[in-house]
Amino acid sequence: MTTEYRAHFDFTIAFANGGGLTGEGFRLDLPGQDVTADEVGALLVAHLGLALVSDVALRDLRIVEEPHRGSRGIETRRDREDRVIDLSHPIEAGLVTYPGLPAPTIVPHLTREDSRGRYAPGTEFAMDIITMIGNTGTYLDSPFHRYADGGDLASLDLRTLVGLRTEVFHLHDAWNADRRGIEAVTLADRDLRGSAVLLDTGWSSRFGTPEYAHGAPFLTEGGAQFLVDAGAQLVGIDSLNIDDTEDGGGARPAHTLLLAAGIHVVEHLTNLAAVPARGALFTAAPPAVRGFGTFPVRAFATVPGSH
Repeated sequence: MTTEYRAHFDFTIAFANGGGLTGEGFRLDLPGQDVTADEVGALLVAHLGLALVSDVALRDLRIVEEPHRGSRGIETRRDREDRVIDLSHPIEAGLVTYPGLPAPTIVPHLTREDSRGRYAPGTEFAMDIITMIGNTGTYLDSPFHRYADGGDLASLDLRTLVGLRTEVFHLHDAWNADRRGIEAVTLADRDLRGSAVLLDTGWSSRFGTPEYAHGAPFLTEGGAQFLVDAGAQLVGIDSLNIDDTEDGGGARPAHTLLLAAGIHVVEHLTNLAAVPARGALFTAAPPAVRGFGTFPVRAFATVPGSH
């Protein structure tokens, strides 16, 4: 994977027609390690979309090896070959995905030993039965999950599930225990129409532990409404739930707004930090089950190479 770099700095910007702008602890994606302060200043102006700038002064500039976060105007260098990044948690017997929901069980229907008497010498098979709730592992919610008259899994158009242009928001340092909600303003710097919007919070590192169930980041009602208005096709998160499950009232505004708009929801993603902010294609297709609203998916991102 290509090494990526970011600049850390404070800045002061002056405008030719008066006024100015200052920032502290700013971070900016870089096209490479060997950039000058003047080049960083020019990239900053382009990222902020500023006009009539007369001067840019940077302070405490450091170049750090760090994954890109999606600064505007910076194209991530591509590997020569395409990469496929698995974004799903493996499912196994006893897996606890969401506290209080049943864990899957896996039992044999036909063992390899028993199958030997049914087939030609040297030929054997294993056939197994898995019993699980649809909300297991990494799964997709269709409108039927929230609405009785909403589309079920079998009704979903594959064009809305396969090879979607992907916008990843790397938010590891954008929330904390006192501010767990992801707001609209955090998502407002990109064109999201028709895209898969993936929220990388880093919470998946706790998956399968008791800590996963408490204090998880989520998408706020305002954030969900923004994504509806922006025309997103799918929204995914690597957290316990796309909604706040600790609000005490049982409200689920993100599910309510997104699924009413026909926007698919994928929860319990993982490994999103490996996906670039832009340029990947996302796929998460469940089986076509009639009368069913939620089912595990093998979610993955394809990152095109330079060829």
